Amino acid sequence: MPAELIDSIRSFLELGGPVVALILLLSVFALALILLKLVQFWRERVGRHRVAERALHAWFHQGHGEARALVQNDRSPAGAALAACMRLTAQRKIPKDAIEDEVSRVALFRLHELQRGFRALDAIAQIAPLLGLFGTVLGMIEAFRQLQEAGNTVDPSLLAGGIWVALLTTAAGLAVAMPVSLVLTWLETRVENERVAIETLTGAILSHGVAALREEPGRTAPEAVAELGHAH
Repeated sequence: MPAELIDSIRSFLELGGPVVALILLLSVFALALILLKLVQFWRERVGRHRVAERALHAWFHQGHGEARALVQNDRSPAGAALAACMRLTAQRKIPKDAIEDEVSRVALFRLHELQRGFRALDAIAQIAPLLGLFGTVLGMIEAFRQLQEAGNTVDPSLLAGGIWVALLTTAAGLAVAMPVSLVLTWLETRVENERVAIETLTGAILSHGVAALREEPGRTAPEAVAELGHAH
């Protein structure tokens, strides 16, 4: 079976020429990059916000300490941003603007790490069909050159054979570009969902918790948080 697969790939490369070989190389690189991104997303728990949501609930209903303990070991970007927000908010002396800046810095760094490699995948999705078209143009040029050299003894099968071989490169380019484009769109959607989760979770603390702790400085932090919890 492996020998037959190798023979099929070899004959495919011989028909398509160097353009198909380059498209195949791009497909291998894209597959490796996609697998790396999937592993990264899984390790960093992208899209899994159950721990962060439990911590947010504990922040309003059970106190700061338990909430921070829950989210402390959360590896997701949303969890890291929420942990930073809780840590700074609990200190009470830090202005809201400074907290927002620090949370934005943490979120920007984590989201940037998730987006690494997206430009390479986007470039492959755009270049692969162009390479296929380039190979088709070269194949058509070669087919018509052979047709001209044949002179009066023109064989229609010669032209037909040259055309289908030329179109092979376009098919190869599209076969690589379409799945890469779909996977890239899915990855970008996951990152955007993570960004929304960060803004939603941290915004709940910044818009309610900080305001309550600032408006009535005579109250202790647990009293303010308890009252916020009853309001929710």
